[in-house]
Amino acid sequence: MRKWILFAFFTVIAANLASADDWPQWRGPDRSDVSAETGLLKSWPQGGPKCLWLNKEVGLGYSGFSVVGDTLFTMGIRGDTENLIALKVKDGTQKWATPIGPMLKNAYGSGPRGTPTFDKNRLYALSGPGILVCANAADGAILWKVAMSDFGGKMPNWGYAESVLVDGEQVVCTPGGNKGAIVALDKNSGKPIWQSKDFTEGAQYSSIVPTEQGGMHQYVQLTMKKLVGLDAKTGNVMWTSDWPGKTAVIPTPIVHGDEVFITSGYGVGCKLVKLESGKKAVAIYDNTEMTDHHGGVVLIGDYLYGYSDKSGWTCLEFKTGKQVWADKKKLEKGCLTAAEGMLYLQGEKTGQIVLIEASPDGWKEHGRFTLQPQTTERSPKGGIWTHPVIANGKLYLRDQELVPCFDISAK
Repeated sequence: MRKWILFAFFTVIAANLASADDWPQWRGPDRSDVSAETGLLKSWPQGGPKCLWLNKEVGLGYSGFSVVGDTLFTMGIRGDTENLIALKVKDGTQKWATPIGPMLKNAYGSGPRGTPTFDKNRLYALSGPGILVCANAADGAILWKVAMSDFGGKMPNWGYAESVLVDGEQVVCTPGGNKGAIVALDKNSGKPIWQSKDFTEGAQYSSIVPTEQGGMHQYVQLTMKKLVGLDAKTGNVMWTSDWPGKTAVIPTPIVHGDEVFITSGYGVGCKLVKLESGKKAVAIYDNTEMTDHHGGVVLIGDYLYGYSDKSGWTCLEFKTGKQVWADKKKLEKGCLTAAEGMLYLQGEKTGQIVLIEASPDGWKEHGRFTLQPQTTERSPKGGIWTHPVIANGKLYLRDQELVPCFDISAK
């Protein structure tokens, strides 16, 4: 009997924790969009890897995926309501769906934008209009709910797109506004712990990254005019760096050691800053070689990879900002993720999925296929904008209500 109790106990504990190859939040376990997973295909057969299943009923929206154990979590519209949704990894069938609140209506595509964050046995998800919920991961039951407007937040033009950060006992997000742009909530109750009264920019579309700087735990966020580092315990501003954002600031910052890389579109470009003692940001370079709109950038070794509106798919030297190579002909604008030295690129209009080496020596392609079927419900102004996700030997893609799963394991 005692052995059975111990077995049951450890089974429950295992179910509540994310494994090494899980993808529990936006851009993966460390928010870098670079998976530590191994044993993946290094080339694809003609037509691409095997499609294991296709779910056609997730609902409209651009929400990304968290994948933990046997469950995939995302969000989508059902009727006129945004829902938090769980699918079985095995076959793509629905486990449960929970209404969050009214849907975001937008000409570029209505519905949720952010990715649910998994922490132990709970999910934290922010809807397009700005409703943040905490739900039981097992059955979707809502445990608490708050609105960004409760903290003085005003919804940005294209809706809230942030994927909230769960860090220790805190949930951290960016309502924006004069009461404080960033707020930390108790993850068990949703009650405020602090709000950044000295940092009052409006919300944009980037997501917060945690870091250790100068012996202090900090949160890094990018808004329209500022890159900022906050004390994680108090919300006090530790450092800022000016940013000439235009129209929309979307990509999540990349923190590497004591350096932070940022980029945004609309002709703005990119910037690298070095943090001195965690209290001062000194610009290393500022140029337009990487002008990434919303597809994201990854850092692998000494090089950055992403799509630049200026020159197409681009490899940039991280330390200097020097362009190493660029290619605008082999694939249209899009987004990417990375694993085991490979880049998984996704074209936003044609739905071409391309596998290339993450190499400073140029474009080295190892396979491509076109996503099929594609939705007929997508707004003409929209695109295939949900970022690819890799978890436990599988590649997950999304075109609105259509979610396919592909086997990319070499094992």
